[in-house]
Amino acid sequence: MGKDKQPRGQRRQGGLPATDATGPDDMGPKKGKGAPKECGEEEARTCCGCRFPLLLALLQLALGIAVTVVGFLMASISSSLLVRDTPFWAGIIVCLVAYLGLFMLCVSYQVDEQTCIQFVMKLLYFLLSALGLMVCVLAAAFAAHHYSLLTRVTCGATLDSCHCKLSSSEPLSRTFVYRDVPDCTSITGTFKVFLLTQMLLNLVSGLVCLLACFVMWKHRYQVFYVGDRMYSLTTSEGQPPKV
Repeated sequence: MGKDKQPRGQRRQGGLPATDATGPDDMGPKKGKGAPKECGEEEARTCCGCRFPLLLALLQLALGIAVTVVGFLMASISSSLLVRDTPFWAGIIVCLVAYLGLFMLCVSYQVDEQTCIQFVMKLLYFLLSALGLMVCVLAAAFAAHHYSLLTRVTCGATLDSCHCKLSSSEPLSRTFVYRDVPDCTSITGTFKVFLLTQMLLNLVSGLVCLLACFVMWKHRYQVFYVGDRMYSLTTSEGQPPKV
């Protein structure tokens, strides 16, 4: 019986290293096979993720063109309108931001910058998107102010101009003169519609620029730290974090 126990013990002692030796070897290829799949999935998600910034750039371009066209149409109504009342300049700035974004996203866009040019382009797109946000908010504020004034004026045509005057109950009663406007309905009707359109377009353009800034910040910082965290969890699993 004692002799029988020794072979069993030897078998058990010999079997344990065998299982230990084969266990890591079996687990190693599984991890090795799974790692490329995970990397491929992350690359696929990254490629799909690039479509969202590209969509934002296309929206910026479309909204910038719309704001510019409506602004020039507003300027054609009267020659006495101020530049702030015809915000075609806001649309031009948004179009420039969109062109830079389309060039960056379609030519050489990567989440992690590998060259200085990529970093400069992403930083410039972020700063110009922030500028576009401020410009769009400013243009929407000017349009809203002018629209509020037109809702409180009484207009009358005089020769080739339209005179719109605030009521006497207003603390600052003043008269607005729109030259080259023989019919005041173009001011009280068409121009008011253009102002409402400008408010809506500029607010949407500002929101798109804000989303573009968020996406650039997210791809530059949040993805980097999340990747660092996932890497530390997979490589140093079971080890205390190093300070």
